[in-house]
Amino acid sequence: MAGPSHHIMSLPEFDKPVKLLIVASPYYKDISDHQVAGAKAEIEKAGATHDMVHVPGALEIPTAIGIAERMGNFDGYVALGCVIRGETTHYDTVCNDSSRAVQLLGLQGLCIGNGILTVENYEQAAVRADPDQMNKGGGAAAAALHLIALARKWGNADKGVGFTREILLAGKPDSAQKA
Repeated sequence: MAGPSHHIMSLPEFDKPVKLLIVASPYYKDISDHQVAGAKAEIEKAGATHDMVHVPGALEIPTAIGIAERMGNFDGYVALGCVIRGETTHYDTVCNDSSRAVQLLGLQGLCIGNGILTVENYEQAAVRADPDQMNKGGGAAAAALHLIALARKWGNADKGVGFTREILLAGKPDSAQKA
């Protein structure tokens, strides 16, 4: 019996260069290597470029992205890591806090593809990381690329609620228009 099918969107096309930062935790190095390979292939397929940094663990990924956003020059980010359930509640803390931090950065307008795997065991991680299987690294890169495309699409939109400053100032004395 076949499982549910998933729709994979075509990669967006860009008329200006795109540069992503891959932030990866090699805590489980072979898993990380597969995630990174999948992400790089997807980025290159879209004609984009990337830089890469490594951090010790999943909790450091959002911090590195925040630093890069303030000090770097990237269009988007790919967060890659793996958290495998252990015997303590540390798993829950790392999963929840890293995910929440990545989401908060995204809500601030950063274009982030979240590829931090949260799994029960090593076998689940291996299948999800492998570019020839579930390719979650490639999926995270694709998500970042789609968000960059949206940001560029809406980047020049008026932020007003149906009114522009010029319309609001129409009919006011010249002194008010210079404000």
